Amino acid sequence: MTLVQLVQAVCGELGLTQPNAVAGSTDPQILQIYALLNKVGNNLITEYEWQRLVKEYRFNTSIVTQTGSLTSGSAVITGLSDTSGIAAGTFMATGDGVPSDCYVLSVDSATQVTLDQPATDTLTGEVVFTQTKYALPADWNRQIDRSNWDKTNHWELIGPKSSQEWQYLKGGIVATGPRMRYRIFGNKFQIWPPATTQSRLGFEYVSKSWVVAADGLTYKTQFSADDDTALFRDRLLITGTKYEFFMIKGFDVTMLSRDYEIELEKEKSSDHGAPTLSLQPPRAQMFISPGSIPDGNFPN
Repeated sequence: MTLVQLVQAVCGELGLTQPNAVAGSTDPQILQIYALLNKVGNNLITEYEWQRLVKEYRFNTSIVTQTGSLTSGSAVITGLSDTSGIAAGTFMATGDGVPSDCYVLSVDSATQVTLDQPATDTLTGEVVFTQTKYALPADWNRQIDRSNWDKTNHWELIGPKSSQEWQYLKGGIVATGPRMRYRIFGNKFQIWPPATTQSRLGFEYVSKSWVVAADGLTYKTQFSADDDTALFRDRLLITGTKYEFFMIKGFDVTMLSRDYEIELEKEKSSDHGAPTLSLQPPRAQMFISPGSIPDGNFPN
């Protein structure tokens, strides 16, 4: 159903006058039902890990390696060949004479950048600028645990790390390793240690866009046009809106609450498949695991 049809169905079941238009309506009661319908949809996003809202996001790490001149006590690096691929605040600098955990504070020109810490030595040498902070997808609502992978090196990313672990990694004596760590912080997907070669990273997330425009291609976070449709079933949205309408009016919601809960459970149970459970001992894993390694030494 479209937005208009959903509101018409709600009004019809409540015994109210059905509107011909919703998004541009001036009727306070229609506008209230319109707002409550959007509320139901936005609440449903966090109710369950809906497969229809799950998306995969992939991106490449960005690395720029150049030769630059550093001066001890100065945060400015000069003599770079091209700074167009470097961004302030998201790129970290590493190299001889560059302090640890040092970010680009500003990109001053095509040949110069300023770091957020002064250099510890005077020299001209190789400086590696690595992006360690990446923007999340525009429709990102929440992460799906253990879906983060370095697809280039075939390693699962380790994380998410806590504040304490993150600061230990960035400031401790032993702060690197072959495996990449990650943390979502400041609405950025952050990685550590800074990559030395480009990698393809990816993860799955739950989208907050549950409304589809009439073109079938544009996704929205709420209804905004009369011909919009939803990714949730019509009956779930209708019963949810009726329940919210009675709640806000102060009416008895016992029966409407029950109807909504039934529809919600039906929607969850049919959203995606589930594995078949057995009381028998589990079968051997198909992948190499600790169970594949003998207790003693391998035979000669």
